Amino acid sequence: MLRQRLENLSVGRKLLAALLVLLATVLLIANLAFISAAYWISQESVAPQGLVTLGRLFATSALGSEALASEEGAKQLLERLDSYTPLRAAALYDSNGRLLAQMQRGEQLDLPLRSTDLEAWRRHEFRTTHLAELPVPGKAPGHLLLVASSELPGVFYTGTLTASLAILACSVLLWLLIARQIRRMVTRPIRRLEELSRQVTREENYSLRAPRGNRDEIGSLADAFNTMLSRIEAREQQLKRARDDAQAAFDQARELAEETRHSNRRLELEVQVRSKIEKKLTGFQNYLNSIIDSMPSALIALDEQLYVTQWNQEASTLSGTPMDDALNQPVFLAFPSLKPFLPQIRLTAEKHKVEKVERVSWLVGDAVHHYALTFYPLMGGTGRGVVIRIDDITQRLSMEELMVQSEKMLSVGGLAAGMAHEINNPLGAILHNVQNIRRRLSPELDRNQQQAEATGIQLEAVNRYLEAREVPKLLDDIHQAGARAAKIVSNMLAFSRRSNRQLAPCQLPLLLDQALEIASNDFDLTEGFDFKGMRITREFDPHLGPVPGTANELEQVLLNLLKNAAQAIHQREDDEEGHITLRTRLNPPWAEIQVEDNGVGIPEPVRKRIFEPFFTTKEVGQGTGLGLSVSYFIITNNHKGQMEVQSKPGQGTCFTLRLPLTSTPEQPGA
Repeated sequence: MLRQRLENLSVGRKLLAALLVLLATVLLIANLAFISAAYWISQESVAPQGLVTLGRLFATSALGSEALASEEGAKQLLERLDSYTPLRAAALYDSNGRLLAQMQRGEQLDLPLRSTDLEAWRRHEFRTTHLAELPVPGKAPGHLLLVASSELPGVFYTGTLTASLAILACSVLLWLLIARQIRRMVTRPIRRLEELSRQVTREENYSLRAPRGNRDEIGSLADAFNTMLSRIEAREQQLKRARDDAQAAFDQARELAEETRHSNRRLELEVQVRSKIEKKLTGFQNYLNSIIDSMPSALIALDEQLYVTQWNQEASTLSGTPMDDALNQPVFLAFPSLKPFLPQIRLTAEKHKVEKVERVSWLVGDAVHHYALTFYPLMGGTGRGVVIRIDDITQRLSMEELMVQSEKMLSVGGLAAGMAHEINNPLGAILHNVQNIRRRLSPELDRNQQQAEATGIQLEAVNRYLEAREVPKLLDDIHQAGARAAKIVSNMLAFSRRSNRQLAPCQLPLLLDQALEIASNDFDLTEGFDFKGMRITREFDPHLGPVPGTANELEQVLLNLLKNAAQAIHQREDDEEGHITLRTRLNPPWAEIQVEDNGVGIPEPVRKRIFEPFFTTKEVGQGTGLGLSVSYFIITNNHKGQMEVQSKPGQGTCFTLRLPLTSTPEQPGA
C-alpha cells in the first residue's frame, strides 16, 4: 500500500522524499557509527585499563591482605569499589580458592564459587574481565575478579541525542531550500507540459505546441512532445483516408464473420463437452488416489515388467522413496526390501495366482515391525500386472501374544489352586512331625525322661549320638525344605485367588523408595554382592498424582523387579558399574512405572515365557519361578493394568507397569 502511494506521487515529491530518506539514513548511520566506535573504545581500551589499574592498586597495597583475613574485610573492600561506575561486578577469593564476597549491579551474574573455575567462566563471558592476585604473607595468594560494565554512560547518549537533533534541524532547513528550487525548476515545467497534454486530449487539437523551456531533460521532453503532435496530426489525416477504405472491407468481412461465428459455435460446444468429460475423469482419478493414500496398508501396482504404476503414501513411508521417484521404476529399486520376494511376484504375474507371505520383519526407525505381504494378479484392458498389499501386523501379533499369555495364566491359575490344596495336607504333616520329633528328643520334658528310664536308655546319650550323626541338621533341612514348599504353596494360592479388596490412592515414588530400601537391606542379596553400591537413578514425573492400588501388593511387585535387576547386574562378566533406573510417567489413561537395569539382558525365547509359573533360568534352590508370575497376576488381575518387558541381551532389561488412573470395579464372573 505504501509503495503504491509513493509511486503515485509527482516527480518533484518523489525527489523530495528521496532526499529526505537520504538525509535520515546518513544521520542514522553516523549516529550508529559514533556509538559503536565509542562502545568499542570503551570496551577494548578504557574498561580493560581501568580494571588493570584497580587490580594493581589492591595487589600492591595492604588492603588485599586485610580483605582476605575475613568475610567482613572482603565485603568492606568491595563496598569501596561500588562507587566505580564502569564496574559491573567484583568478587574476592581467599587463599583456598573459596568465594569470600561479591558485589554486583543490575541483573545477577552467575559467578564461580571457586577460583579454579574462573578461567573456564571468563572464556564464556562476553564482558571485559580482569583477575588480579592479592599476595598474602606465608600463604597462597588470593584473587580479585573484576567485571566491566557493557553499557556506556547516560551522558554519552544525552550528548549524542542533542547533536543529532541539531544536525536534524540543519538538515530540515537545507531540505526546505532544495525543495523550493526543485519546485521552480522541475515541478512547474512538468505541470505546464501536463496541462498541454490534457488540453490536446480534451479538444483533439493536434496543432497545439508546447513552449520551449530550458535546455535540460524537461526542455527535450517538450521538443519530443511537439514532434509527437506533428506526427499524430499527419497520421490523423492518413487515418481519415484509410477509414473510408476500411469501411468497405469491413462490410465484406462482416459477411465472412457471420459464417465463421456459426462454425465456432459448433466447435465451442464440442470443446465444452470434452472439457466436462476430462474434468470428471480427473476428479474420479483424484478421488481414487485419495482413497488409496488414505488406506493404512501400503499398495503398489506393477505392470508385466514389474515397473511401478501406482504408489500410495504408506508405500512411501515404508520404503523411504517418494512417489515421484518410485513411478516407472523397477519395484526392487523403488522398494529394496521387496527384492527377496521377486520370485513370488513373478509367479503371481505369470500364473495369475494370489501369493501370500504371512510374516516378515523390517526395521522401521529404531523398532522392528512385522508385516504381512499379499500379491494379487491384476488383469484389465490396459494389460496385466501385480498389486502388492503390505499390512502392518505388529499390533496384532502383540495382541495374540498377550491373549496366549492370558490364556496360559488363566489355565495355570486353576491348576495352581488345585495343586496347592493337594500339597498342603502332606506338607502340614511333614512340618508337624518334624516338630514332634524335636520335642520327643528334648531332655527338658518330663514325659520324655520317664519313657527313657522305662526303656533303660539315657536321652543325653541318644542326643549325643544324634549330634554325632548330624540328625538335627537333617531335621533342620527337612524343616527348611518344608517351609520353602509352604511358601511356594502360599504363592500358588495367591496366584489363583481373585482380589476383591478396595483400591486406595498410592504415591508411586514413595512405594518405589520403600521397595528400594527393603531390597537394600535384603539379606539374600547382600550375601552375594553389595546392592547399596549400585547407582540408582530416579526419574519421577512431577505431574503424576496418587494412583489407585493396593500398596503392599505393588510393593511386592517392585521388590521382585528390583531383586531380578540386581541379580542380572551381578551376572555381568565385565566391570561396568551397576545402574538401575526407576521411572514414573503420566500417560493417560495410564500411570506408568519402569524399572530398567544394565544387566545381562533376556534372550528372546526366555522373554516370551518369562511370566509363566514355575519357569525359571536360575539354579535349583535359587528360585521357584513364581515371582514374575505372581507380579503379572497382581498387575493384570488385581489392578486391571498391563505388564510388559523389553530386553536386549548384553545391554539390559526394562519392565513397564501400567496402572489405570481411575479404579474400575471388577465385574462378576470375570
